[in-house]
Amino acid sequence: MKRTTVWVTTAAALTGLAACTSSGSSDEPEDKRPASATTALPALRTAERSTERAETARVRSTTVMGTQLSLTADGVLAWRDGLSGNLTIDYTGGTAAETMRGLGVTSMEARYLSDAYYARMGDTFAAKMGGKHWLKYAYDDLKTLGGGADLADQMRSTTPNQSVRLLLDSGDVRELGRETVDGQAATHYSGTVRVEDVTDTELRRRLQDADVTAETVDIWINEKNLLVKKVEKTSTTNGRVTQTAHYSDYGVKVAVQKPPAADTEDFKSLLSQSSTNPT
Repeated sequence: MKRTTVWVTTAAALTGLAACTSSGSSDEPEDKRPASATTALPALRTAERSTERAETARVRSTTVMGTQLSLTADGVLAWRDGLSGNLTIDYTGGTAAETMRGLGVTSMEARYLSDAYYARMGDTFAAKMGGKHWLKYAYDDLKTLGGGADLADQMRSTTPNQSVRLLLDSGDVRELGRETVDGQAATHYSGTVRVEDVTDTELRRRLQDADVTAETVDIWINEKNLLVKKVEKTSTTNGRVTQTAHYSDYGVKVAVQKPPAADTEDFKSLLSQSSTNPT
């Protein structure tokens, strides 16, 4: 087993949850936007503030990264002080999922903490990894993954308020009307973010580093000004990435514990081992 393949596949799986999400705020004057955008912006700003203040939520999502990977995730997230949460991730298709199945992994538990996330791979995987069940991915270490893309920032930007913020960066954001989502009334907003049109320097850098050329964002806001659904479709140089997420139970309790150190392997150690023993 090539250990580099192990950690790259796992990192791709978990960062796939963040592949469609960026953060930032647009500097474009409102009077230069379409009239439909000007009408939608106040409601979206209210939704962003309300969602941010909620601090926690339950999430279930599906992510498709072309033919490379598809997965589902279910759990809770908190963003009161950085990103934290617990998710159960199931691999449903793609070449990366086949690689993971070959390692005896079809699903995993992911724990997100302020400085790193941890993936529990299961007993079969542990038997191939010296008995350790957990892999640790420090966000700072992830900056070396993916051709320089700042995955640390991407991982920290998976919270629902960031999806609303991203739509605020769209030059053509518009309100599409009222719909029913998960049994509740919600207002549908949509827009497109193009890298060449992004005026926020930091946001443009992140999109470029992730090889993003354009991104469409659809969100649904309920009567409490909270995000209840999002669909993000990203065009990259490596293909299309689509993520759909549903949010509920805002304010739910989220408590995340770091896995035992004796049962945890750091991916940097795997890198070091792969450089000296590639098999």
